[in-house]
Amino acid sequence: MTPTLDLHTHTVASGHAYSSLQEMAKAAAEKGIKHLGITEHGPMIPGACDWLYFKNMIVIPRQMYGVELYLGAEIDIINTHGELDMTEEQMKRLDIRIAGIHGQCWTGGTRTENTDAMLAVMANPMIDIISHPGDGTADMDFEQLVVASKNNGTILEINNHSLHPARKKTVARPNNAQLLRLAKKHDVPVILGSDAHISFQIADYNNLLPLLAETEFPEELLLNDKPHLIAALNRPRTV
Repeated sequence: MTPTLDLHTHTVASGHAYSSLQEMAKAAAEKGIKHLGITEHGPMIPGACDWLYFKNMIVIPRQMYGVELYLGAEIDIINTHGELDMTEEQMKRLDIRIAGIHGQCWTGGTRTENTDAMLAVMANPMIDIISHPGDGTADMDFEQLVVASKNNGTILEINNHSLHPARKKTVARPNNAQLLRLAKKHDVPVILGSDAHISFQIADYNNLLPLLAETEFPEELLLNDKPHLIAALNRPRTV
């Protein structure tokens, strides 16, 4: 697979990333990426941008250096009720909406409660992608998530950044291997996410390549070289 899209990346606006939006777009073009998602962290992450930042994204061109940009957010799932840190009206303004659990703003519960929270989020038609469900922040029933992905069309991400040794997420590797095996079993497509926090990390999936080989995951179920995925996203947003 030669990736042509990366839909989960961050700029300096997220508070703990290191490249500007234009630097990210230029780096994507240099890597042959045609579709780039800029998904800044939701407001409950320490140091993340205010809602005004997202509201004003209407001023940003959606094409730079030959790259199609999808400007949105990685929205925080904050509790076992599946509540999010953005309202529906706010999310309507975004090109792309990723939702994920982050330890800084997550109040979790039992395996069943955590799973039910994620299933509620996946049933929300506003949400396009679930970020790093296998990183270990919340214990969940992955088979239920894979089945929900198939039924709802909400895409599960296999996150490269979670497997970086410096993250010390010891369960991320076995969890993501399990997600890949279950996706293969149920014939459900997944997306690889770089979760880039600097331009050099765009479309870097090197931590995931051994897992793809180990699980013999079929290329036809990987969405990173299938730009028709973009047609499923509810965009553009101009309000």
